Amino acid sequence: MENKTITKKQKAYDYMKSRIIEGHYAPGQRIVINQLVKELSTSAIPIREAVRQLEAEGLIDYQNNIGPVVTPIDKSEYLDTISVLAVMEGYATALSSQHEFSQVKIIELTTKNQQMKEAIEAFDLQSFGQLNREFHELIYSQCENTFLVEEIRKSWRKLDSIRRTGSAFHPKRAFASIQEHQQLIDLLSKNADFELIEKAARTHKLNTKEAFNNQNTQIRSEGFK
Repeated sequence: MENKTITKKQKAYDYMKSRIIEGHYAPGQRIVINQLVKELSTSAIPIREAVRQLEAEGLIDYQNNIGPVVTPIDKSEYLDTISVLAVMEGYATALSSQHEFSQVKIIELTTKNQQMKEAIEAFDLQSFGQLNREFHELIYSQCENTFLVEEIRKSWRKLDSIRRTGSAFHPKRAFASIQEHQQLIDLLSKNADFELIEKAARTHKLNTKEAFNNQNTQIRSEGFK
């Protein structure tokens, strides 16, 4: 019985999360439990459990007199989170470099980066985002500060609803990101200085913030023409 409950909860969790990150549920949209009961042909219990899990991950926000809604994330919050991520990811990458990267790990990173290039050439945004996550996870697998890595993952989850819908995605930035990944691979393979690696990884994330800022400035400007 317990296994069936877990299975139903996981099904509800996977369904709702995919709807959020693929943009079917917009930021601020109300989650209607009764509607999900019909869609998933299940009871409300596993759905409510899945909602609580998504709430803990920051993808759902419980609001008084409304109930669960997809977490609204405004642009300023996105930019603030990116700025903090830049510091955390820079430090985590540098900490990871203190344990020399094996040739096997370097090849894995290079392969993952090449797969990212192929994904963006095919304009497969979902695969690109997933591969980007896996690239950095490969690096952080050598970081002994597990608290820091978990905080990075929490921030990633918080940004998922914006990042995956494409509103924070820019093809030109994606190609530049791949080049910056290669620079990181080169630094890690050469066992470069801690400060140099930290700066390269931090700048890599800040460049994403700058691209987002520039894109939105351009859109606002064109709107007044």
